Amino acid sequence: MGPVAKRPVFEGFEDTWLVTLFYVLAFIAIVVFLYGVVLRIRRYMAGRHQPVYKDWPKRLAQAFWEVLSSRKIGRRDPYTGIAHGFVFWSFGFLFLGTTIIAIDQDILGLISPSLRFWKGNFFLGFSIVMDISAVLFIVGLGMLGLRRAFFNVFRLSYARVDGKAEDRSRYRREDWWFLGQLLLIGLTGLFIEVFRLMMDHPWFEIYSPVGLLLARGFEGLGMSAQQAAEWHLGLWWFHAFLALTFIAYIPYAKSVHMAASWVNLAVRDRKAGIALPAPATETSLGLPLTPSAIDLNWKEMLSVDACTKCGRCHDVCPARNSGAPLSPRDLILDLREALGGRHGMRQAAVSAADGNGAPSEVPCLREMAAGGTSLISPDVLWSCTTCRACVETCPVGIEHVPLIVQMRRTLIDEGAMDDNLSSTLMNFARKGNSFGQSERNRPKWVKDARVPVKDARKEEVEYLWFVGDYASYDPRAQRVAQTLARILTHAGVSFGILYEAERNAGNDVRRTGEEGLYETLVEKNIQAIQSAKFKKILTTDPHSYNTIKNEYPAYGLEVQIEHYTELLNRLAKEKRLVVTEPQRVTATYHDPCYLGRYNGVFDPPRNLIEHVGATLVEMPRNRDNSFCCGAGGGRIWMGDTLYPNKPAESRIHEAKQLHGVTHFVVACPKDLVMYSDAVKTAGYEGQMEVSDLIFLVEKAMGLENYAAEEIMV
Repeated sequence: MGPVAKRPVFEGFEDTWLVTLFYVLAFIAIVVFLYGVVLRIRRYMAGRHQPVYKDWPKRLAQAFWEVLSSRKIGRRDPYTGIAHGFVFWSFGFLFLGTTIIAIDQDILGLISPSLRFWKGNFFLGFSIVMDISAVLFIVGLGMLGLRRAFFNVFRLSYARVDGKAEDRSRYRREDWWFLGQLLLIGLTGLFIEVFRLMMDHPWFEIYSPVGLLLARGFEGLGMSAQQAAEWHLGLWWFHAFLALTFIAYIPYAKSVHMAASWVNLAVRDRKAGIALPAPATETSLGLPLTPSAIDLNWKEMLSVDACTKCGRCHDVCPARNSGAPLSPRDLILDLREALGGRHGMRQAAVSAADGNGAPSEVPCLREMAAGGTSLISPDVLWSCTTCRACVETCPVGIEHVPLIVQMRRTLIDEGAMDDNLSSTLMNFARKGNSFGQSERNRPKWVKDARVPVKDARKEEVEYLWFVGDYASYDPRAQRVAQTLARILTHAGVSFGILYEAERNAGNDVRRTGEEGLYETLVEKNIQAIQSAKFKKILTTDPHSYNTIKNEYPAYGLEVQIEHYTELLNRLAKEKRLVVTEPQRVTATYHDPCYLGRYNGVFDPPRNLIEHVGATLVEMPRNRDNSFCCGAGGGRIWMGDTLYPNKPAESRIHEAKQLHGVTHFVVACPKDLVMYSDAVKTAGYEGQMEVSDLIFLVEKAMGLENYAAEEIMV
């Protein structure tokens, strides 16, 4: 029987007190680590109450999959995905290897030496895995270092976009320290193995192929076994110091994301921004929440800690891209620093009395009235289009949109808003629509539809069509409603509308922060909807689609709802939309935020474009990476002073670069309005046609001159 492959953990330690010293230092590092964890948990526990989730197994499984797959890190950036994959998986294997040694040495070895398993074939396989992992770990970190140093990646710049003067060099130092510390840990660990092989020349050295190769190289340079032993001991202690320091440091700096991101992904709301929570009414102490206070709950504080400063949200934000003062990354970093005591704010910003009359404190952020000095200025918050691109791209599950809306509610309560927005909200309160027109004018578009449109309150229909403000009042969007009415009639679909009983669905009203007005609109709409007899709701407006589908159920209305592209796509498959005049045009399609990124409706519009005979050329940013038109979140009702460049114009410029594209196709009334204007202001009038998809369907079916008398025979 041959020799058993193994090696001592504390090789070269002639004095036993050195082993004792190591365990003392390890104990201190663990205590410092646990103290940091306790501080974090205490902060979270002081936050506003957050309901406890019941589906923990499912949530944990999803979080593990998100982290282990790293799917969002490599998406749209394969270089970073590969580098991060090397680092993440190698770190995991190296950490697992260290844990295995600790179990074998410090637990099983103390119980009974016969239980120890870190030897023989297991040890040989272990050596190969550790050797390869160390190399990939170093390669991955090197790739990330090169990217940060030489690739000039825009999103890694920490320059503020809101005009505030702030020295952010500490962020860059922290990033390099984090990267450098890991790289040193990896390199010293590898070279400890190299010098050990030079000291011992074990018969199983081939099972550390990279270490063996480097060992032969050092020997070729003239290093002796004695010199290797001296280097081994010194490097072992340096490596141990680095590793223990890193462990102790985890809860206090950027490295906290290594734990916080896992937990944040497990507790995140997958409908964050899609279905907004009702406003908080109490602080964490059960005290009334005043209009001037934003009391974060533990989950929101956790998400602030989970931020890795990767800048993906900064990169995709249409406000930031258009020169507005909002950067989702800066917003989160400002909140983090406020909770950490920077910006001249205490971590516990509000004092109150607890049940015993003693002063207690809750971590909270104060937003001062417009014109004052605040942590996050009103202009930053009003710049947001609530497009949700930041939430969609964040690899650690931060929920930016609900945080912004939460702070907007404070601004609404204080009257700190754009004059145009104030007037529009008044129109909603008085007339139920953003145009300030009488509700009697809402169904006037029906007259020019040239087909009968039923009153769903009086006649039973298959589809209750929730038309929306723009398709009811804006002349350009009215054509969408009229065209759809003709197509549905031709296809034999039974539909009706609420006529003057319909109000704005409230999606964007809620996202401006006007919760009370939103609830009023919801109440009136639900009352009108429940007075009708129908099977499903149909809408041409993605904004109405989102709130009726995802938010009205919380108010007692649960109905099936379809966007018109979903219905027409199904009718096309049923051969009820017969194409007689194929549209041989080259078109690109813009995914509306509230239809695509919010609700995952991507294929039906594309299927319809193919159905009518058009050639689809995708824009570089499409589907869930689509770029917002700039209308959402109430931005369409505000002035343009915060936006030096308009997002809609940027989108039109992007489309104009596509070869042969003549039609810019949309499926949202607000998009039709925004992009029709953008084509003119961008200087492309007559060169590109902005068309709602319904117009292509109408032409393809030969229904442009379709009239009611044709179906009344």
